[in-house]
Amino acid sequence: MQEQHAFPFLREIILFLILSGILIPLLQRLRINQVLGFLAVGTVAGPYGLGLLAEDYPIMAQFTFPSGEGVSMLAELGVLFLMFMIGLELSAARLWAMRRWVFGAGSAQVILSAALIGGALALLGQPSQTALILGLVLSLSSTAVVMQLMTQQQSTASPVGQAAFAILMLQDLAVVPILILIGALGKGSGDGVAMLALVTMAKAAGAIALIYLAGGRVIHPLFRAFARHRQPDVFMALILLSTFGIAALSAAAGLSMALGALIAGLLLAETEFKHEVELMVEPFKGLLMGLFFMTVGMNIDTRQILEAPLWLAAFVGGLVLIKAVVVAVLLRIGHLPWNRAAEGGLLLGQGGEFAFIVIGYAVTSKVLDPALGARVMLAVGLSLFLTPVLARLGRAIGERWERKDEQPEADEASLASARGHIIIAGFGRVGQQLAKLLTDQKIPFVAFENDAKLVSKLHAQGVPVYFGNASRPELLRRVHADEAPAIVLTMDHPASAMQAVRGIRREFPHVRLFVRSRDEKHARALRLAGASVVVPETLEASLQLSAFVLEAMGLDERYVDDIVDRERDEFAAKLVGSADLPPTR
Repeated sequence: MQEQHAFPFLREIILFLILSGILIPLLQRLRINQVLGFLAVGTVAGPYGLGLLAEDYPIMAQFTFPSGEGVSMLAELGVLFLMFMIGLELSAARLWAMRRWVFGAGSAQVILSAALIGGALALLGQPSQTALILGLVLSLSSTAVVMQLMTQQQSTASPVGQAAFAILMLQDLAVVPILILIGALGKGSGDGVAMLALVTMAKAAGAIALIYLAGGRVIHPLFRAFARHRQPDVFMALILLSTFGIAALSAAAGLSMALGALIAGLLLAETEFKHEVELMVEPFKGLLMGLFFMTVGMNIDTRQILEAPLWLAAFVGGLVLIKAVVVAVLLRIGHLPWNRAAEGGLLLGQGGEFAFIVIGYAVTSKVLDPALGARVMLAVGLSLFLTPVLARLGRAIGERWERKDEQPEADEASLASARGHIIIAGFGRVGQQLAKLLTDQKIPFVAFENDAKLVSKLHAQGVPVYFGNASRPELLRRVHADEAPAIVLTMDHPASAMQAVRGIRREFPHVRLFVRSRDEKHARALRLAGASVVVPETLEASLQLSAFVLEAMGLDERYVDDIVDRERDEFAAKLVGSADLPPTR
């Protein structure tokens, strides 16, 4: 008996590992979102699911989690590692590169959503403090669910995907002041609570800055000193030490341990060891995420669905509606067409995983009623389960809702007649120049472009350009891409070009694929992905400039052309060699 008590949660850990070992491969095979799968299993096997039967049927206690004590221990670990991995994604360089969307659209989304949700709750009779907390918490969406859905849909590089990712990054950052605010509210009440909150947030900001600066001076040299030994076990020990050590410092400063884990991730994201840390954590990433979401599911009391079904339905519906409208309007202001803006709104309409962390913290700090907190967490859980349906609906709207006054219909008859045409993907300055040369030589082509206004203008002039994404196999099949002399990708976005090359080569392995690239590194990557010919912008610009200079120095034009051609051939040979692929003619 004493050996059992020496490790009181061993059964829970073993049961979690068994469920994970069965669940992860099964979900991957069935193409079910892993986050929702872990949530569902946690709900079913938790204290409010089959765990309720443990008292009447003792055998059930061996296959469920009937006790909340073991669940809370697992949940603490899950929260820490979730926050650490999110911090690892939030590098300063990444935030700065997307600053307009992150700090512009992201901040506006959190503020507007919080104001509308909090205002609605206040009108329904909730105290101002409760309305403020829930408004802020429910303004956040689920980074884990949305990013996994976008990865499955291969839409992370699309304009909607980039905008959604930027908003999610700001929401992740917003957790920090929300946690600090709840801590301040838990320490005081009355007329002085606003001043107390400001003072507490100022002290917390100072503590965070001190931890961040001190941690940076310790962690970077520590990793640099021990990384030279190239021992994976030492490297993993340093990662765990950083996570738990900074979490402990954060707790000692009066802040939450989850906030400390986030700071640890941020510190490592700024070092040259970031990618090595990601590689070390990657095998455990799915397991740790599953640990968090399974424990979240265990804390969802589904019996409340029967107690207040109409309240829950109205709450979830109102939450999704408010957030979807706010996000859609902001994306439209950011120059996305209405159909794509609606897609982004529905994608981010759910509650987020941080609601379970923040509401739990608020209940513990006694600034939120436990019964209301449990009901709101259930509503957030239900919104997460609805997310795949909302995402599919948004995707359908984004792909099919093409208003006649914005872009022409790519009708069956006109596209079906494009048999044997060259296909141009992207109709900016490069695509239009190519189209002009093809027209002069009376070579037929059909083009696709995502800019609705440009398509509408050129199509009215008789140019065979249509609105759409040429990397979509179903669209390419309608223009008989398998019979096309060539497909030319002229888009200037590296990630979009890479995604298009992979998709086209997968569906049409024999078509000749000509691709524009940014530079030599991008060209090698595109060649490896299956491009037949890659033309780097930097190479062609330098060759043309060199030719003009040589001709100005008095060299014969034909001799200069030979030099330029030789340089171009050498680059092509080097590109083929580096890609280890046979040249495609």
